[in-house]
Formats: sequence, C-alpha cells, structure tokens
Amino acid sequence: MAEPEERLVNLALFIAASEVSVTADECRRAVEGYPEDQDETAFLRMFERDKEQLRAAGLSIEVDDDGRRYSLDRAATYRHPLTFTDDEAALLRAVGAAMLGDKSFPFADDLRLALAKLMTGAPEAPAARVGVIGADESPREQGAAVAALAAAADSRKRVAFGYTNARDEMRDHEVEPYGLFLRDGRWYLVAKDPSLDEVRTYAVARMSAVEPNARAPKTPDFDRPGGFEVRAWIALPFQYGPPDTRRVLATMRLSGQAVRRVATLTAEQGTFLPAGPGVLTWRIMVADPVALASWVVANGPGIELTGPPAAVDAMRSGLAKAVDLHAER
Repeated sequence: MAEPEERLVNLALFIAASEVSVTADECRRAVEGYPEDQDETAFLRMFERDKEQLRAAGLSIEVDDDGRRYSLDRAATYRHPLTFTDDEAALLRAVGAAMLGDKSFPFADDLRLALAKLMTGAPEAPAARVGVIGADESPREQGAAVAALAAAADSRKRVAFGYTNARDEMRDHEVEPYGLFLRDGRWYLVAKDPSLDEVRTYAVARMSAVEPNARAPKTPDFDRPGGFEVRAWIALPFQYGPPDTRRVLATMRLSGQAVRRVATLTAEQGTFLPAGPGVLTWRIMVADPVALASWVVANGPGIELTGPPAAVDAMRSGLAKAVDLHAER
C-alpha cells in the first residue's frame, strides 16, 4: 500500500486533474493508497482526514451543494504559476533534506508532502546550511510547540503558555495567535494579548507548557485583523524586549563583506548613510545592547560597533573574557 504522503499527493493530483467534480467513491477507485478491503465507514474517515490535510496545505477543495462531489478551486489555490529549473529543484530537495534532519523543525510531515511534489531526477546540489536551535535549548519540545502554535493560529484558537521574559520573570499568558516566523534559526509568535489589548512578539524558546484551547475545536475564538502580514513583525534579535524597555539608538560602520550582504544582514531595518567609499553608517533602535554586542561578534567581519556605550562595553568585555579563556588553555 502507498505511504500516506504518496496517497495525499495522488488525491490532490486526481482532484486537480478532473474537469468535473468527483465523488468520494470515484476518488477511492482512482487514487492509489486506499485499501481495497477497507469498509465504507473506515474509508470515509480516512478520506475526510485526507481532505482536511490537503486544505491545511493550501488546496481549496470545494463541496457541491449536495455535499457529495468535490472539486478544486484553482483561483483560490494557485496564486501564480511556479516552475523550477533542475538546479533549483535539486537545491530545494537538499534544503528539505537538511530541515528534515533538524529535530527542531516542526513541520516535517508537511515538508515530506511538499518534497514529494518536486520533480525527480534533478542533479544533486550541495547541502544547504540552515539555522538550528542551540544546544542549550530543547529542539524536540520547541518543534512540538511551534506545530501546536501554527495549528492554533490556522484555526484561530487561543493558546495558553508560561513565558519567561528578558528579565527572567515568568508569568502565564493566554493569547490570540496571529502567525509565526523563523529568524536566525529561532521561532517567534506574533499574537494579541486580550488582557492588555496589545499585539506582541513572543520567542518560542521562552515558552513552556503550550496549550491550545481544546474547547469547540471547529469554532474560532477570535478574528485575525484584516490585512495582517506576519513578515511586518520580523525584527533582528536585539530589537526584541518587553514593551516597557527603553529603546536606544545604535550606530555601526559597515564595510567589506558586511556591505555586500547588507540587505540580508540587516533585514533592511534602520537607516543607512554613506560614510566613504564602500562604507555605510547603519543606525537602528535597540532593545537589548548586550544582545546587539553578541550579534555583532557573530555576524562580523565588516561590522564596527560605535554605540551605544553599553553595547560597546559589553562587546569588549565579552571578547576579553574569550581571550582570557583561550589563554588559560
């Protein structure tokens, strides 16, 4: 019997290729993967689960008025045509394989389904470097938390969790999850705290005991704001902090490699001013000067931190400790 991922792909292709709407029984006969000796009740349960998984993956499957025939709404499913060269397909396969090997990646089943759709026979590509959660964190727990948060955001169910802030203070939260994003190998949740009537960003690594609301699972708990885009909330690691944190202006000189990769390096945050041939001055508001110092060290060379003093002192102190540590060895 075909693997579940293969059956889902086969079902998606059959519905998409049909010029007219199809019944569940027609899908059962035409799609490889449904057991021939399966009774009607068990098949219908499996078929309903498969349809829900395809919908969760982005396919808009419509049901006729009589509730018995199914078709694909192509306009709602495909935003624009998507094609890959052999090299692009091979690279996507390499990236996908790397992410499947990362225990912290929360969407392994969805990724396997996506990889199954890619063309086969493309030439091999070098493995891609992907961000991973640090060894001092718990990859499996965070992967499970992100999967639960993503499902809650998709079904618009509230989520409760414990959260430890940057001051090492822990308290319970119940929020309305709007969306998640990945930055430098770590996941963040954008959500509204109804008790404060504010939308905030939460680091998943700081969460514990993530528990979506299990009551009335098919009934949404809230409405997401119209036009919401999670990418508008993506920031650099040193820009996050409690809402009452006093932000300060940081200044850096970028040269060499840093200028050549400035868009990716800075996420196009802040302002940039020419400071000489091949040199830029970068100004950006910072919530955590110590995190900024760590970020500069991790992302150099070509980044010279000139302010604020707290960040410069933190970087010098950290580098001095590193030199002393290596000198002792």
